[in-house]
Amino acid sequence: MQLSEQEIVRREKLSKLRELGINPYPADLYPVNHTSKKIKESFAEGKQVVIAGRLMRKKIQGKASFAELQDSDGRIQVYFNRDEICPEEDKTLYNDIFKKLLDLGDFIGIEGELFTTQVGEKTVMVKNFTLLSKALRPLPLPKEKDGVVYDKFDDPEQRYRQRYTDLVVNPQVKEVFVKRTKLFNAMRNFFNDAGYFEVETPILQPIPGGAAARPFMTHHNSLDIPLYMRIANELYLKRLIVGGFDGVYEFSKNFRNEGMDRTHNPEFTAMEIYVAYKDYNWMMDFTEKLLEHCAIAVNGKTTATFGKHEIDFKAPYKRITMTQSIIDFTGFDITGKSEEELFEAAQNMGVSVDKTMGKGKLIDEIFGEKCEGRYIEPTFITDYPKEMSPLCKEHRENPELTERFELMVCGKEIANAYSELNDPIDQRERFEAQLKLSEKGDDEAMFIDDDFIRALEYGMPPTSGLGIGMDRLIMYLTNNPSIQEVLFFPQMRPENKKVAISEEAKAILEILKKAEKLPLNDLKAQAGLSNKKWDKSIKELTKNNLANVEKTDDGLFVELV
Repeated sequence: MQLSEQEIVRREKLSKLRELGINPYPADLYPVNHTSKKIKESFAEGKQVVIAGRLMRKKIQGKASFAELQDSDGRIQVYFNRDEICPEEDKTLYNDIFKKLLDLGDFIGIEGELFTTQVGEKTVMVKNFTLLSKALRPLPLPKEKDGVVYDKFDDPEQRYRQRYTDLVVNPQVKEVFVKRTKLFNAMRNFFNDAGYFEVETPILQPIPGGAAARPFMTHHNSLDIPLYMRIANELYLKRLIVGGFDGVYEFSKNFRNEGMDRTHNPEFTAMEIYVAYKDYNWMMDFTEKLLEHCAIAVNGKTTATFGKHEIDFKAPYKRITMTQSIIDFTGFDITGKSEEELFEAAQNMGVSVDKTMGKGKLIDEIFGEKCEGRYIEPTFITDYPKEMSPLCKEHRENPELTERFELMVCGKEIANAYSELNDPIDQRERFEAQLKLSEKGDDEAMFIDDDFIRALEYGMPPTSGLGIGMDRLIMYLTNNPSIQEVLFFPQMRPENKKVAISEEAKAILEILKKAEKLPLNDLKAQAGLSNKKWDKSIKELTKNNLANVEKTDDGLFVELV
């Protein structure tokens, strides 16, 4: 391992501490009784306190020094006076240990007394201190010169790879995760108050059901069977409704073996809830009230800023059918159209489609390309074509449609809900239609789950279910355009892994490095590639998580990831 000069010096200090009989990593309990926040909120001159945290600033001024300690709540100033710490003749604790052997980033414990400095700063006068953990790697702390701050730890890739460092040197990042927890608690309390029951369902499943997605696969050695990481928990939760629960919900970790970009991570958190004797109309009203409640719990108000948009989560929300939405933005009516007609229409609109796609996938691509990005304020898109919703009940007024809605916010879906299909014969036919799509080449088509059909054959009451992407919702509530910002440890490409890409893809990257983000048409014009090479290059970049095609209400943009 190649050590930097600073790392070598810190290891030398570590050895000197041990020579002095000081354990740099003591196991003893340290009796902390205050935090920086508690001190500031209940400050009293002369009060005795015990605190602990990282040493983040140290200004040595002879026999008296000021420093700053950072704990889980913030920072507090501490004052080291040699004669207070070392009232006897031996000044080793101050002169050799504090001044020479302690570094920024070290964890220390302090016993002290509160006082206020001449400039009004609430401060802890140190009576005694203890080294709790020696930091062997220097923190990448920002520096300031002539009023200009430089050397910030702000490179996104470094921050995501080293979230532990990010949280230390960019403490404002912590607030996002505090709000994330507030969101989960608010939602859980809302459901509990309504009388619904929190449950847990399997992550390893013999059949990856409940969504159209490509799963991760593994093998169970003892049973000698393939198992799949959960892509959704829907079918298990509905089994519990069959079993007699009137309302169940779960915050689940789901896994999908698909691309990564600013709004997708292969591991993500979803909430799903199923309530017996309800339908999707009831669930729309319920969802509005839920999200209004959550926005207030997280931000203290119903509005949230996301980019240049001010989003209001106050109920009620606009409602529009998918058919009408596509008509509004394309002039094309999907009603009664064949697969061939939809394929031709998509091509004429410039939507990228292929022959493996069935009617549902074609309609989904048209909507996603031409309509989805237009909805900024919370909007329910309702009544999806049957081919798009194999687990959803047929619409009571139109057999070509289903009783389904998705909630769009800032051009992205954050919630999906159905009047759940509870007819086992119809469900089997829908699964069989999915099997045909799989045979045609659709690797996201659903499997046939015979046990789930068996459960339905025992009878499931009328039920409505709702799923919410928790990561995406907290993005909107905290004004973060990237999912990586709201995950403690987002998935990353292995460090120093070199990705082989074509010369055309490299040329596109070079253009993006100058602008970081460009409208798709402008980038395409600058690249000067044929349509075939252009499509191939963009697929290379997105597949390798080097660039991302982002849909906004202003159009399509390509940006560096």
